[in-house]
Parts: sequence; structure tokens; C-alpha cells
Amino acid sequence: MSILRPQEAVERALALSRSDDCIVIADESSTANLRWAGNTLTTNGVTRSSRLTVIALRRAGDGVAAGVVSRAAVDAADLEDLVRAAEADAAGNDAAEDAAPLIDEGPAAAGWDDSPAETGIEVFSRFAPALGEAFAAAEAGGRRLYGFANHVLTSTFLGTSAGLRLRHDQPTGLLELNAKGAGGSAWAGVGTRDFTDVDVPGLTGGLARRLEWGERRVDLPAGRYETILPPSAVADLMIYLYWSAGARDAHDGRTVFSAPGGGTRVGEKLAGLPITLSSDPGAAGVECAPFVVAHASSRESSVFDNGLALGRTDWISDGTLAALAQTRHSAAHTGLPLTPAIDNLIMTGPEGGAPLEDMVARTERGLLLTCLWYIREVDPQRLLLTGLTRDGVYLVEDGEVVGAVNNFRFNESPVDLLARVSEVGATGPTLPREWSDYFTRAAMPPVRVGDFNMSTVSQAS
Repeated sequence: MSILRPQEAVERALALSRSDDCIVIADESSTANLRWAGNTLTTNGVTRSSRLTVIALRRAGDGVAAGVVSRAAVDAADLEDLVRAAEADAAGNDAAEDAAPLIDEGPAAAGWDDSPAETGIEVFSRFAPALGEAFAAAEAGGRRLYGFANHVLTSTFLGTSAGLRLRHDQPTGLLELNAKGAGGSAWAGVGTRDFTDVDVPGLTGGLARRLEWGERRVDLPAGRYETILPPSAVADLMIYLYWSAGARDAHDGRTVFSAPGGGTRVGEKLAGLPITLSSDPGAAGVECAPFVVAHASSRESSVFDNGLALGRTDWISDGTLAALAQTRHSAAHTGLPLTPAIDNLIMTGPEGGAPLEDMVARTERGLLLTCLWYIREVDPQRLLLTGLTRDGVYLVEDGEVVGAVNNFRFNESPVDLLARVSEVGATGPTLPREWSDYFTRAAMPPVRVGDFNMSTVSQAS
């Protein structure tokens, strides 16, 4: 097997192409992981993978047809077969509705010729000793820690027959910790770029405190409760809102962002408080690709937009819907500005937002959640979601947590919630519990909702 450097694979695939235009994306990834159970490290390892995507474009009448083929671990001998397969796919397809001229200018291709970035077990050099100390403290306290840490570093090389050459190195790390003891189960998670910012004592100390709260049990019926949602739960809800904010579907009357009578709700006030939901490739701690990387076309993504430069976009600005995710094709269709999707999400409220602990201290009576899971869509026209609470729901009375209550099934729309949020806390990096396999770069605040709908009691534990 003759292994090609990803840059060489891009250049050779472009040179082999017989199509009218061609786009090639090479992704080279390395992954390091740790897993533990019952206060003992169980596994660790490093893996590497590569994938090459060829997008062949051929003129078809007045339009352009696209053929896309993606394969793993492509070597020199496989390369021409991959290119021909993409061309054959294009030959069998009709003209693409999202066809547009290729992007021929983009951010500077810094480091194009450098070797792909790699991660390894050394990424845990500061984290692992702290984890060992946490194991010892948990054992002494009668608690058991379970969980995993994962770090992926992907170098993406994008080249086109229009001359574009772009590269992006994306680190993606996450930590999930679960503690079990007499007080039940408690969870904490965090997203990170390199594990140097992970506060293990702070996370495990918080878990121990939650287990102590759980030693007193209180049964509550279903109903609407004043509820404090921590940043992780807010992230899960806002990410689903973001995924549902495609301009094309909204313009076609399919979503909660469709306006009655046609068009979209862009410009409509959604929240009473000055809440902003934004994406920014350069946002500190959640940096992501500053250009479009599209391996396939969909209603929210277009292979023709590969290489399109990205900047900060406010999806909701001071409570008003400001933008929906757009391709160049959908922007022409809707008449709205071009605002492509970006791989991070940040929510902020009024300046001076309080930390979660201060919000709890000001609560007369309400619920404090840990996280949400098994979230499913019930009604796309309202973006009504259902799901379950998990790993700790706590009753707060007179500013103090007085015990853990049963789990609930909830029914809520994140769009409706925005209008009912009564307090927004301080924004910080967080990890969505439900969507961490797909979306980790998030910064969210805790929020207070006066009437969160706990629709039924759940027997899940």
C-alpha cells in the first residue's frame, strides 16, 4: 500500500479529474481516549483515520450536475478509481439545483504543506494525574466515578480546480464524568480543545455535592415549575433550534421559523430579554473552521459553497430573529443575506449575568436540572420537543437545595422558551449531553424559566 500525504492526494485527484470542475476534500484524523469505571482506568488508546471526498462537476444543459464519492483509507492505487466513481455518479445525475460558480478566493492557506496535526495520549498529561487524585478522593468518600475523555484532531485539506487551497486543523475534546453513590447518580461534562483548561477537582467536587443533595428524596407530581436549566441543558435545546433554522425550509413553510402567509420570521421578536444566539469561527475556546467545508449537498449545505469564508453571524440579536442558515442557492431563493452554517454556537444575555449558584440562591421555590436526554421532535411547525431529565433533578426552597426529586418527561419548544425566560446567567463553555456526539463547541448560560412544562413523571433513573 502506497500511502499519500493528504495534500498530495488532493493534488493528484485534481490532476486525474476529467470533469469540468472538481473539488477534493482530504480529512486526516487522530484520536486519543481514556475510559474509566469504578474509580479505575480501564482502557486507553490512539487511533488514526483518513477519508478522501471527490466532488465531480459536469455541465448538464444549462446547469451543472454533481457526483460525490467519499472513501476511507485511500492509497495511491485506489485514487483513480475514486475519481472515476465520482465522475460516473455525476454522469448519472441531473443538474443540481444548488449549482453555483466555484469559490476561487478564501482565507490564506496557512500551513498547506505542513504535515497533518496529530494528537496522542500526551494530550492527557495534565488531566490524567488530576483524574487519579479524583479516583482516590471518590474512593475515600464512598463514591464511584465512571466516564471517558476523548480528543480528536482533524486536519482538513480543501482543493478545487478553480485554484482554491485551504487547510484547517480542528481539535475536538470532551470529558464526561458520572458519579454514583448513596445519593444516586450525578453527571458533569465539558468540551475542551486540549484538556489544559479542565478543572477536575471543580467537576468532581460538584458531583459530590449533588450526591449529597440526592440523599434526601422528594416526590413531586407533573406540572409547570419554575426551573433553572444549567448550561448543558440550554445547549441541547438551543442546538436543536439552530439545526432547525434552515432558511430554505422556513421560506417554504415547513418550520417554526416560517411566517404565516409566506416567507420567514426574520425580523420578528422572539425573546423579551436581550438574548443573542450567535456563531463565530474565531470565538475563544470554541474556534472552528473559518470557511465552508461541505462533503455533500442538502437543504442547508451546498458542495458548491466549499471554501466560502465565514465570519460571525447573529442568528438571534437582542431577542430578535436576525438570520437563518443559508447556502448561496437558498439566499437567492429567499432574498435574505447569505449566512452559512458555522460549527459553534454561543448564547448570551444581558451584561452582568449571574453564575448558576447565585441564581439558585435567589430561588424561592423551583427545580434545578442537571441535564436532558432522549430529546425528540414532536411538531416541527412549533419545534415542540419532548425528552427526559437525567442524573439529578433537585428541589430548591428559600435559596437552598433541599433534596432530589423524581425524573420527568418534558414537552417544550426552545422557541417558546425564549419568550418565557425570566433570567439569563453568565455564559461559559459547556458540553451538550444529548448532542455531544455531533456538536461540542458551545458556550451557554444557565437560564430561569418560570413555567417549564414537566408533562409527566418518568420512572427513568
